[in-house]
Amino acid sequence: MKAAQDRQKSYGDMKRQDLEIEIGEKVLLKVSPTKGMKRFGRKGKLSPRNIGPQEVLQRIGEVTYRLALSMKLGNVHNVFQVSQLRRYVHDLNHILQPRAIALDQKPYL
Repeated sequence: MKAAQDRQKSYGDMKRQDLEIEIGEKVLLKVSPTKGMKRFGRKGKLSPRNIGPQEVLQRIGEVTYRLALSMKLGNVHNVFQVSQLRRYVHDLNHILQPRAIALDQKPYL
């Protein structure tokens, strides 16, 4: 019995995160647990997995944080557990610059 408990604990520990977030830091909010709800935008395949970045306003408990949500998420409670948050990493390489497209001036008939 002890061996089975230890094995299951090791499986759970692989998913567990020790995430410490500072006040003012940006995080992404995970919205996949509310799959059936249309509260966060599109429903179905095109629904976002994470919303953000959101700013952390206050640490309430050991694992709960208060976020500054945008006005379009006004009907959502602004306190979330750390398991619903992911650290936001700002990287300028993710921004794609549009390229100019050369157009042919000949009319097609």
